Amino acid sequence: MIAIQSKLPHTGTTIFTVMSQLAGAYQAINLSQGFPDYECDEKLIDFVSEAMRKGFNQYAPMTGLTELREIIAEKVHALYGAYYHPDAEVTVTAGGTQAIFTALSACILPGDEVIIFEPAYDSYAPAIRLLGGLVKSYELVPPNYDIDWEMVKKLFTLKTKMIILNSPQNPTGRILCEQDIKALIKLTKNTDVLILSDEVYEHLVFDGQKHQSIARYPELYERSFIVASFGKLLHTTGWKLGYCLAPENLMKEFRKVHQYLVFSVNTPMQAGIAKYLKNPDSYLHLSSYFQQKRDLFRTLMAETKFKLLPCQGSYFQCVSYEHINQEKDTNMATKLIKEYGVASIPVSAFYMKGNDHHILRFCFAKKQETLEKAVERLTKL
Repeated sequence: MIAIQSKLPHTGTTIFTVMSQLAGAYQAINLSQGFPDYECDEKLIDFVSEAMRKGFNQYAPMTGLTELREIIAEKVHALYGAYYHPDAEVTVTAGGTQAIFTALSACILPGDEVIIFEPAYDSYAPAIRLLGGLVKSYELVPPNYDIDWEMVKKLFTLKTKMIILNSPQNPTGRILCEQDIKALIKLTKNTDVLILSDEVYEHLVFDGQKHQSIARYPELYERSFIVASFGKLLHTTGWKLGYCLAPENLMKEFRKVHQYLVFSVNTPMQAGIAKYLKNPDSYLHLSSYFQQKRDLFRTLMAETKFKLLPCQGSYFQCVSYEHINQEKDTNMATKLIKEYGVASIPVSAFYMKGNDHHILRFCFAKKQETLEKAVERLTKL
């Protein structure tokens, strides 16, 4: 057998795959992985099918179909007041994760330091390490996962190259507020530090609060890559389509990598999405739609022994079981699958050091009957 030196020697199979496979083996209700169990709009399916019949079946331009990039630029301008030139500053990608990896690949050199906020989406740290970068982690703690920006400042060194933000955040459901943004502006002023803003849940912000997109702030706009996802926007996670926004000088470097990583992405889906997004109602009502699901799930979960943590956005609800027992969260998640038939994600998986605060994450982007059936099982705990 030929031996190779692993570039990620301590990395195994992602927790999402592990829990989904276990859920399948035990026929458990899968509230672990973040995907809906309901269909997307039939109109969107029709638009994609129409594009296929009209011949949109060959390579799209490397940067994405012109009509889709124009729609994205219009959408962002209408929502956040920022203008990204569709030709030079918008690129369609094969999902949000590809956009994240591409942005990192375009900027991070061996020895560069990248600050992340944990618990964090699990692709950040491995991607940084693959590129020879160093991960500097700021560890958030429950129940509110607040950021002490004076402590973040202490992570800064001469080698700090980038900060990765995620709002609304997976897995905590926390959102950045205006105080956070002001602190971030102050922290990065007069530096060359870049920002990678993961905003895939931008339309899932609850209780009348406003999504603080980095695009709103000129001081941050100039140094930022913004990543978004059509999978989250349109309930089509399996299509793996997203996009990246960045000022022209940054996007130029992004595209150098993008063209050799995937070159271009699914053409008929781009055409169908472009037509579908011409109606802003396709995304303007998402917050209320998912807030209803969040409120339903929280009401149902109140009948269980779990303690609900705050959820300001995303389609994830974290719960604590610390008052119930002191089992490791990985063991508790496995127990829920095997003995109660409900799959969750142990939040320790979102920390590089495996910090275990006895918290589990559930996805509530499910049909009402799915949530009701799952919580009925959990009440037996």
